[in-house]
Amino acid sequence: MKSAKMSAIILAVAAAGVVSMSAARADEAQARSLLKAMSDYLGAQKTISFEYDTNLDIVNTQQQKIGLASSGTLTLERPDKLHATRTGGFANVEMVFDGKTLSLLGKNANLYAQVDAPGTIDHLVDELRDKYHRPVPAADLLMSDPYKELMPQVTDVKDVGSGVIRGIECDHLAFRTKEVDWQIWIAQGAQPYPCRYVITSKKVRGSPEYTLDIRAWKAGGEVASDAFKPEIPPGARKLTPGQIPDLDDIPGIFKAKGAK
Repeated sequence: MKSAKMSAIILAVAAAGVVSMSAARADEAQARSLLKAMSDYLGAQKTISFEYDTNLDIVNTQQQKIGLASSGTLTLERPDKLHATRTGGFANVEMVFDGKTLSLLGKNANLYAQVDAPGTIDHLVDELRDKYHRPVPAADLLMSDPYKELMPQVTDVKDVGSGVIRGIECDHLAFRTKEVDWQIWIAQGAQPYPCRYVITSKKVRGSPEYTLDIRAWKAGGEVASDAFKPEIPPGARKLTPGQIPDLDDIPGIFKAKGAK
């Protein structure tokens, strides 16, 4: 009798384990499918525009976490047009790309820089990251195939369930890599655009986060026309390509002494 009871317990535990593992695999498959659907939708849009808010965590030497908030707008026309603005507490920046030249304007400092970068938006993002070491925050979402950019280093995938952001019901997905954890909330329905994107740096003390909230989403014929031409104010001082400013919002007072 004891042997029979023990066998039954072992079988029950084994069955529960199979159910749990199957559910986990189903959740992972569903999460991958939802992210792929978002990627396909974004890549298929010829024109996109939206407004956004960001919060960038800084961890100081006293291990105090401080959030730097900014807001902006973005208009994109595939394959090679981009116009973005960002206003924060320390900078007022405008970025315009017309398929040939990238123009960066620091409106608060009356500075600008221009770089020859003929090609697509994908090429521009790679150039800024690899050549000038100025990565565009959350640029993976602007690429022609976000899924390809986001997934290669992912080691864990979860479908967290439903969430609501500014009244919009979203699918909430969570992913892990060796360096960062990231989450994304994708609007449910015919326009599966990203409503929120959060990146957590696991290798940095204090685990700072970068949060991007997207609102006023428009695509296709809803997008207002844009000339994608920079308006450089009279008297603005031109920087060399090597002096391209940071594209995030980290002012000098928060940078480590001697850091570049």
